[in-house]
Amino acid sequence: MSSHISTPPGRLRVRLAAVVLGTSLLAVGLPVGLSGAQPEAQAAPVKRCQDKFGTSPTEPPRNTLPGYKPAGPDQWQTPDAEKLFYDFEQPTLNVTDLKVPGDVAKYGTDTGKYKIGTPEHAFASWNNRQASRNPYKGNFEFWLQDVYIENNARNRRGGGYEREVVRHFKLGGVNWLCETYLRDIDPRLDKELRQVLGDKVVGPNGRRFDAVDPRTKTVYEFKSGIDPKPGQLKVDAELVRRGWRVVYIHGQDPTDKIKAMYRAAGIDYYRHGATPAPYAPGNQYKSRFPGLFSANPARPSTGAGNDLISRSMPTPEDVRRRQEAARPFQQNGKNALRGPGGVDFTSLELRYVGQNETGSLNYSFSAKNTDEEENPGFGGKEKAQMASDAFFTWLALKPEKFWVNLNPDEPDRIMDRAFGKTDAGRVLLDADLEMKHDFSRAMDPKTPAGAEFWKNLTHKNNRICLHGIRNWITPQPAKVREQDGGIFILDAPLKVNSVPQETRTQPPGEQCTLTEAEIQHNQRLVERLLVPIVEKKIAEGPAYADLRRVYASRVAAEWVKQQDAKKPGEFHRIIGSDDASRWPIRGAKWDSYEVWKNYRKSFMEGDYKYEYKEGEYVYTLTVGGVDFSKSPKKNITRTQFAAEKPNLSDVTKGSRAEVLGYKESGTSLLGGDTAVRKAGPKPTPTGPTPGPSKPGGHPSTTPPATTPAPNRPGEQGTNGGGSGGGNLADTGSSTPVGLITGLAALLAAAGAALLWRKRGRGASRH
Repeated sequence: MSSHISTPPGRLRVRLAAVVLGTSLLAVGLPVGLSGAQPEAQAAPVKRCQDKFGTSPTEPPRNTLPGYKPAGPDQWQTPDAEKLFYDFEQPTLNVTDLKVPGDVAKYGTDTGKYKIGTPEHAFASWNNRQASRNPYKGNFEFWLQDVYIENNARNRRGGGYEREVVRHFKLGGVNWLCETYLRDIDPRLDKELRQVLGDKVVGPNGRRFDAVDPRTKTVYEFKSGIDPKPGQLKVDAELVRRGWRVVYIHGQDPTDKIKAMYRAAGIDYYRHGATPAPYAPGNQYKSRFPGLFSANPARPSTGAGNDLISRSMPTPEDVRRRQEAARPFQQNGKNALRGPGGVDFTSLELRYVGQNETGSLNYSFSAKNTDEEENPGFGGKEKAQMASDAFFTWLALKPEKFWVNLNPDEPDRIMDRAFGKTDAGRVLLDADLEMKHDFSRAMDPKTPAGAEFWKNLTHKNNRICLHGIRNWITPQPAKVREQDGGIFILDAPLKVNSVPQETRTQPPGEQCTLTEAEIQHNQRLVERLLVPIVEKKIAEGPAYADLRRVYASRVAAEWVKQQDAKKPGEFHRIIGSDDASRWPIRGAKWDSYEVWKNYRKSFMEGDYKYEYKEGEYVYTLTVGGVDFSKSPKKNITRTQFAAEKPNLSDVTKGSRAEVLGYKESGTSLLGGDTAVRKAGPKPTPTGPTPGPSKPGGHPSTTPPATTPAPNRPGEQGTNGGGSGGGNLADTGSSTPVGLITGLAALLAAAGAALLWRKRGRGASRH
């Protein structure tokens, strides 16, 4: 963040507009020390922060304020600000799932007849917009979410954040003014800026300050969201050039691009990351995407995460069209939180689940942020539904079903029949095949690692000779923190394991025989040169994003099972039921046997053929192999959690009411819950002096059998045999041979032997 500090302003020549008695200002006069004040008869009323927000009549010490705080880690941020929750009433939350009726015209265009946040008001507002010369170019549902509800949220959130910041920093006394225009405190400067920048940039009313101390020429701009106004930046840059200190105080971390704009303008950036808590009057709020993590369809889930995900579009082009339709009608961009286009849904993973005393589930996803203009996020519904479906699959099916197996010797043991009908099973088998391909890619002799690999392999009769290999993925201990009735999944890393193993099925070509010592020599090369490359792809690569996603849900599901064993909750009837039919494979048709056939084809024919010349020979290399097994966990201490992830618990709690960024991590948290909504108590204001506030409080987010079909090729039916294991600390066998079963997931497979073929130098290349 910026560390720019302006030179303290000198004493200003003053012209008093009123008589000051003590610390109070009579009538509507201006603060002592203000230059360019008009005679009192011409002065517009100014608004003191102490009058509007009930702050103290005593001014705060300057060294406690943004822009004046002493150097140190908290110079440009409020420590533990996430623990400060500010509430605000958002009436439009009551119409989130509203559908347009066929007789919508009967509601007319007069919005003044109805109360905001009612269906009637929403319908009249829609009619009014569509009857204008600039109608919305889209459907009612998109307009409702992106314009009607969004504008109300921005305006109400902005007011709540302003109250929070003013009270927190105790902006009181006669000199701190709130919601005041530059023209009313220094008309000459307003005129000067218009001459330099033009009326269009300055605006018809001029620069409006959220908070300003004209005596010290200090301006605070409050932004609960992430976006500045381009024209406002130009005005503020001119103020900085004239000796003013301008500080933009954000509730959410802006993008690096916006921070660079601040630096270029000489504007300071300060982070006051208090947590917003909107509530719907009357608690009539309903989610637009109610199926996530909902055990009972009659008890749908709700939350800001659900709502944002519901607005996600299937393609980037769809995102841009929807953004363009809404942009002309959206207001108050400085209080806009990250929209669905600003979330990289390919990185979406479940990072928290918790349960309250009734057994209802609280949850929060994490996803990386993205630039919604240049690289908009899309596909959120698909990814969130996958995480939710996988969660229920892990709960419903018995652990002995959690395996997959791509082995050329075993076409009848690809995966369990029930598991093969779920997305979790599909993801595991697809990842198994992808890993085989990645080991092939890692062996490419045109790469540094591949070249070193082939150079150092054992030679037999001047020929390269490599043993059969089996590779499989095992989760390393998941880093978690269990506290306050939930589990935070901080990291769920995956490890690639590799051992020598032969198969009965062999591709065509001559075979070579290695001693045990030669096999171990070659195996060490595999582990040193190839395994790290593949392991990194599995940890970071987009091809394995779904694998990481369903595994995070596995960790969460195991925790829920453990809690249910202590006290049955809303998932009790699902756990161990052996029925995952409610969570089938979604999307395109998929067949596990077709995956096995593709695998065997690549095993026998080679899907990657690399030529490596040595002496008189040219070798064409065919490779493959993968497996998956465990899911252990390690619960870190409360102290370590607080040090490594400060206030993550508070942001996670708040993410059920608003989609929130977590500090400067470049990620957003999207939360929800399955609790029954009911009115909650009004929270205690976080400012120093309670002032007038709207009635209400936080939303109630605390903290806010089928007959088996005959087995198909590649499927195995299992009758269970009890609830099985499922302990997160050990979720499968480590045996590297044969069929591996695991509690988290299993990708068992045998690797292919590497063959050599003698060819003449002039042979054609594959």
